[in-house]
Amino acid sequence: MTNTNIIKQFVTEEFAPDVKASDLDVELDLLSSGVIDSLGLLKMIAWIETTFDVAVDDAALDPDNFRSVAAIEGFLERVAAAPAEAV
Repeated sequence: MTNTNIIKQFVTEEFAPDVKASDLDVELDLLSSGVIDSLGLLKMIAWIETTFDVAVDDAALDPDNFRSVAAIEGFLERVAAAPAEAV
């Protein structure tokens, strides 16, 4: 399963149970659409840290990193590409 599919599955299970993961648009703004609120964003970040074994530091807490499935995937790609001491 790809990271995108894993993220879509989590979002639909936790925040949009009436939507199938396959129907979730990766560009949908999860924050402005109301799918995820501020507490949900914290839950999402904790899940990302656990699921993908990454640390989300204060500098990465920009909501734009978590605004959509595509944004989360981009964030994970940047973290993976960063030198270990920069993460």
